[in-house]
Amino acid sequence: MKIGGNLRWPVAAVGMAAALVAHAQAPAWPAKPVRVLVGFSAGGPTDVVARAFADYASRALGQPFVVDNKPGANTILAAEAAVAAPADGYTLLLGATNHTMIPALYSQRVKFDAVRSFTPVCSLAASPTVLVVGPSMPVKSVDAFLQAVKAEPGKRTYATPGSGSSGHFASAQSTRLTGTSMNHIPYKGAAQAITDLMGGQVDSSFATLGSVLPQVQSGKLAALAVAAPKRSALLPNVPTFEEAGLKGYAADAWYGLLAPAGTPPAVLATLRQVATEFTRAPAAREKLRSLGMEAQNTCADAFGAQMAREVKLYGELARALDLKTE
Repeated sequence: MKIGGNLRWPVAAVGMAAALVAHAQAPAWPAKPVRVLVGFSAGGPTDVVARAFADYASRALGQPFVVDNKPGANTILAAEAAVAAPADGYTLLLGATNHTMIPALYSQRVKFDAVRSFTPVCSLAASPTVLVVGPSMPVKSVDAFLQAVKAEPGKRTYATPGSGSSGHFASAQSTRLTGTSMNHIPYKGAAQAITDLMGGQVDSSFATLGSVLPQVQSGKLAALAVAAPKRSALLPNVPTFEEAGLKGYAADAWYGLLAPAGTPPAVLATLRQVATEFTRAPAAREKLRSLGMEAQNTCADAFGAQMAREVKLYGELARALDLKTE
């Protein structure tokens, strides 16, 4: 018994030393490529932000950050894939505003909690909503747009990146404020919605500025109003909704980085540092601005609190607007 007692400390010391050596030899994160899931098809604003951040992070951390597009079910497929992945920092989700809208519309379907199943890293960018029309609806003002919609109740169409997306909420909010009725045409992402809008298959879209700026600047789409406190410097001749007579209308979208719940604190700290540096980098800010977005940097608990507030807000809005999904 005495000998055994004397051996306890040396054995414990050896075990502790082995653990320290193993920790010291463990490769620093990231030691391999990192996957960034996106719930929309390539070419849309969420994808654009994801690729801009992935490029910056790849150079900053010395490992590839690979964007993996998983469109469908209003980004539920991508979110489920992120939740199912190991919480080791090698699978991330580039989320957007619609992420906090999911609980309001899919409470019986989703297998994750929009807030608790994830650890918020940082928001990266924000973009206001802009009302755009295509060649099938050649109007030049919000007033003319509303006259055309009221002339054919339920027949004029609006395109969105999907049922329950930020565009869906923005559109439903507008029809509620104006007492109009339109036909909703949901897509699996902004890129295809905008393509069909330019082709005349749909009439209009309450889209994020980042998803339609090039088409508006080239004259392929007409912007009627922007949902922002003041006019956008990128579209100085386009009035705000307030100026156009639609009082009390506001809508914007954020894009941010989320990690599965349980991701190691050291990994999160590195990600937040890189995300913050990305939003402060002049080249990144200019790139986002050229795409109709502004860099935004809300991190950790503050980002999580924002998401929780939005989940509650959109739940109330969905009930008030009687929004339903297929």
